[in-house]
Amino acid sequence: MQKELENLRKEVMRDLKSISEAAHLEEVRIKYFGRKGELAQLMKKLKEVAEAEKPKLGALLNEVKQELESTFIDASQKLKGQDNPALKFDVALPDIKPELGHMHPVLQVQRELEDLFRSMGFMVLDGPELESEYYNFEALNIPKWHPARDTQDTFYVKGGEVDNKFLLRTHTSPMQVRALEKYGAPLRAVVPGRVFRYEATDASHENTFWQMEGLVVDKDISISHLIAVMKELLQGIFKREVEVRLRPGYFPFVEPGFELDIRCFICEGKGCSVCKQRGWVELLPCGLVHPHVLEAGGLDSKVYSGFAFGLGLSRLVMMKYKIDDIRLLLGGDLKFLQQF
Repeated sequence: MQKELENLRKEVMRDLKSISEAAHLEEVRIKYFGRKGELAQLMKKLKEVAEAEKPKLGALLNEVKQELESTFIDASQKLKGQDNPALKFDVALPDIKPELGHMHPVLQVQRELEDLFRSMGFMVLDGPELESEYYNFEALNIPKWHPARDTQDTFYVKGGEVDNKFLLRTHTSPMQVRALEKYGAPLRAVVPGRVFRYEATDASHENTFWQMEGLVVDKDISISHLIAVMKELLQGIFKREVEVRLRPGYFPFVEPGFELDIRCFICEGKGCSVCKQRGWVELLPCGLVHPHVLEAGGLDSKVYSGFAFGLGLSRLVMMKYKIDDIRLLLGGDLKFLQQF
């Protein structure tokens, strides 16, 4: 019986290789795998085999059956694919181009701003997102006891020294001192990047967002220089006349300090969730660099002066594209992002 199985295997393999039409395939199926086919006849002969030989021959029979059925299925699928015009490959068809990604709306605006500031002679710098307490607070005139730290609750991480811990930076302002230490004066630089704060999220607040720090240090810098640069910045990015207002604001690292607000583009000043029903959006804290910050950067505050600003890059993007919820920028919704 073992010899009969081997002969049957050879016959099936030979017949399957010679098949060229679906009709012949059906003939082979009936001949070998039908209810009265040769494979079924061999299975019936198993009853006539001695009891001692049945387990061995039964296992061999099942093995041959599975192998032949698998081979038959492969041959059937291959033959059907050849007969089906829909499955044939047309070499003249153009290939399917992969879908390309694009820049996030925040990055798009950031690149525009970088080009704008470069045209005004600014350097574009990058700073560490994991910062030390010294650069994030103390070098910016915010000592440990200062109440301004309460407004910048943030994420501390393990490491650093007892009196100089590591944290995720709460603003891009630490690069003011780092840039002064490295480049000295005169200096014109902007620093875009992500910042982190432990805040409750809503339409206008996130725990992760983008800022762009700006710093100009030279001799005889005044508020008029600050206002001129801010107007050039806003007109360059919005491509339109922007209504702004300056109001006094307190920031430990500038003196005097200002809040630069712009008329809300979402509601055109009527009041909405983004502007908190005020009609104005706080966009640009700014002011003249505090003497302590200049001295922390290694400069003589009696010789040099400067101005600094912290542009809310995420909020600027919201105004430019009239986005009414800051959480959309980090939500990962492709339908939203593909609009830009």
